[in-house]
Amino acid sequence: MATAEEKRASAKATSVVGLAVMCSRVLGLIREQVFAGLFGAGKNLDAFLMAFRLPNLLRDLFAEGALSTAFITTFSARIATEGDESAWRLANKVATLTAVFMSAVTLLGILFAPQLVNLLTWWSWSPDKTAETILLTRIMWPFMLLVSLAALVMGMLNAKHVFGPPALASSYFNVGSIVGGVAIGWWLDPHFGARSLGGLAVGTLIGGLWQLSAQFPALRRVGYRYHADFRWRDPGVRNVLSLMGPAVIAASAVQVNVLVNSGFAAGLGNGPVSWLNIAFRLMQLPLGIFGVAIGTVTLPLVSKSAAMGDTKEFRAILASGMRLAFLLTVPSAIGLAMLAAPIISVIYQHGRFTAEMTRETAGALEFYAIGLVSYSALKVLTPAFYALGKRHTPMLVSFLAIGSNLLLNWIFTFRLGWGHRGLAFSTSIVATINFLLLYLMMWRHTGGLETRRMLSGLTRIGCAGLLLAAVCWTANHTWLQAWEDLRFVPKAAALFATIAAGAAVFFGAAYLLRVTEVHEVAGMLRRRLRRSSPNA
Repeated sequence: MATAEEKRASAKATSVVGLAVMCSRVLGLIREQVFAGLFGAGKNLDAFLMAFRLPNLLRDLFAEGALSTAFITTFSARIATEGDESAWRLANKVATLTAVFMSAVTLLGILFAPQLVNLLTWWSWSPDKTAETILLTRIMWPFMLLVSLAALVMGMLNAKHVFGPPALASSYFNVGSIVGGVAIGWWLDPHFGARSLGGLAVGTLIGGLWQLSAQFPALRRVGYRYHADFRWRDPGVRNVLSLMGPAVIAASAVQVNVLVNSGFAAGLGNGPVSWLNIAFRLMQLPLGIFGVAIGTVTLPLVSKSAAMGDTKEFRAILASGMRLAFLLTVPSAIGLAMLAAPIISVIYQHGRFTAEMTRETAGALEFYAIGLVSYSALKVLTPAFYALGKRHTPMLVSFLAIGSNLLLNWIFTFRLGWGHRGLAFSTSIVATINFLLLYLMMWRHTGGLETRRMLSGLTRIGCAGLLLAAVCWTANHTWLQAWEDLRFVPKAAALFATIAAGAAVFFGAAYLLRVTEVHEVAGMLRRRLRRSSPNA
């Protein structure tokens, strides 16, 4: 079992990553807010978002998925068994291989951009919109090379238990893409027409370069020095590659489903691509703050336990991570679903983003929120299979997820006529199925995941969630009832008051219901306050 000191260190690391990722996600929201205000949720923003879709897909796969999972698992095991020097040699080999391979992928992507864009849009867009998307795709495609190397650096630092700088690095991406993109876009077209989209694309590259280079000082401090190494016949390199193949497929289930949704949405006219993207971005805010943060800290710990053969500790760490993910994402899901329209209105309804766009985007967010808890738990659960060497299990489950998504998309979008809302709903259902199947398989493999304790905690969290839902319902029928007619400041104040009251009610109820994780956090805060007290 993990010691009390290790638990405190893990909790501290989770809070550091959570704060850093929260900063990044908030800046990402500001980025989306700026772009939506400049262009509205229509033809131009559709073109930019579709062009960024594939590079961003690989960003999610590598930065928070396959490459990081495979590398951290192998790198952590190498540190534990052979020491730092051997691990750094492995890092040089993998870094060189990544740079060479992704450079080739970048060149191919630029060359075949027309075919990729037509495939993504299912040949449903007009020639001028397609041409604009192809140009933007070619400009942004090198972003994949930058973000892949950034993900590798992040993996090295996380394996050395350095979490803050890599988690904060994506904040630099958002700042660089906002400042650089808007400045160059204004220089190209002060009225921010279609021509200024090229500036936003260049800003994406500026942000990607900054995201990579911002981690170099921390990497030097832990003792890493890069040397090109083309000797790839190494057991560690083979293990990374063997883990990555299934991991790419398994970790891409959600993102492939988003791409499929984009194809369906592209055929629904101007707007649905933007509405779904903005709603998914809002859903990813708590997912990034909580799910990614907990998964980032948990992965090196479970990898170490698996390498040492300590099943009991592995099971305890994994179960604890999932319980914490449930505690933090259940209230987030309830809040996003019940307050979707006022949240989107406060954040996005400025400039060319209209009230009608707010309503359509809110419809997607309500359905995306249904799957938030499952998304978050998957961020903790899926990488644990790779730490155990069971690389094919998530891959096989993901095949089922992608097939189910296609079927459900057709049913909800076309058969039942739910439009883009049906696409969001099917994505949430598929994520839930994916989680339940993986949980059952991990439970069977480890001989239990403290399921009784987890169900007890979920029941208590659910009771606290009902009180939170009551607060949101009351707000929607009183001070937020006429949110469309409110000016920005009163509307924002009413929304923030509702969120604050709901959070206080939820966590207060969870404390009274004796939810373990809430009491642990409360105890940690009391100890910190006692240490900082002058009379301590």
